[in-house]
Amino acid sequence: MKMNPGLKHILKKYLKYYTIKKRFKPEVRAEQEELMAYYHSCMLEGKLPNITESGFKLFSQFEEDGLLLYVFSILGMKHKTFIEFGADDGINSNSANLYYNHDFTGLYLDGNEKALARGRFFYKKHGNSKVQSPVFKQAFITAENINQLIEEGGMQGEVGLLSIDIDGNDYWVWKAIDCVSAQVVIIETHNEFGMNDIIVPYDPEYFYPGKHPTYHGASPVAMTKLAKKKGYRLVGANELGFNFIYVREDLANDFLPEVSVESLLQHPSNTEARERFEAVKDWEFVREG
Repeated sequence: MKMNPGLKHILKKYLKYYTIKKRFKPEVRAEQEELMAYYHSCMLEGKLPNITESGFKLFSQFEEDGLLLYVFSILGMKHKTFIEFGADDGINSNSANLYYNHDFTGLYLDGNEKALARGRFFYKKHGNSKVQSPVFKQAFITAENINQLIEEGGMQGEVGLLSIDIDGNDYWVWKAIDCVSAQVVIIETHNEFGMNDIIVPYDPEYFYPGKHPTYHGASPVAMTKLAKKKGYRLVGANELGFNFIYVREDLANDFLPEVSVESLLQHPSNTEARERFEAVKDWEFVREG
């Protein structure tokens, strides 16, 4: 897809990847504020670029920082809070850019205490004086304890972002969450499963890689069906097609149209990913239809 000329001009210095050295440069916040102003201007003109053109990486694993900024530029940042679990130390996470450059704060949950200690040190050394530092809480996350963990972390009601990447029971944990209502959800799906509507059965003791590194999680189709049941629409994903982004239907508008699962699985790497499914295709799966 050919990039919108105006967007290309705005992003010419940093699309798609910032360097790590730029993380705490003052001009980064200014650049992102300029980008948000550009999106607002495009909305007024009815010429908003496609979300696929918006990706960039500052802290995120891939280009999720830019995708989320695009979504929140359209929705507004009324609830500057996040909950993220499975982000290890919270540094290379989906929430860090929102904390450092847009004054979000929230909760990181992870089972690795050493990683969380590393995160606490990093956020203390590189803080944002405008908001409180995130809470770092250690726990082994299950569908049974997730609501209690979130509440113990000081979060309840409406939150801006929910980010889930635990390499296992992601589907079942999201399904269980009812103590908060996130405006935006970004969650890892298992694109090795292609367009199959399948979920690996719930195992409260699961720890990656389990019986097989391909046998965990839920397909993009199954995850999107769950999202719809919970009142969300699919609006985009990272370029590789496994981190899916959902927006709550009562907030979504014509500027964030629903997209199909199939449209997000077009990267060449998905062909290779689907080949890995062959090893487990006859194993037990939940098929909700």
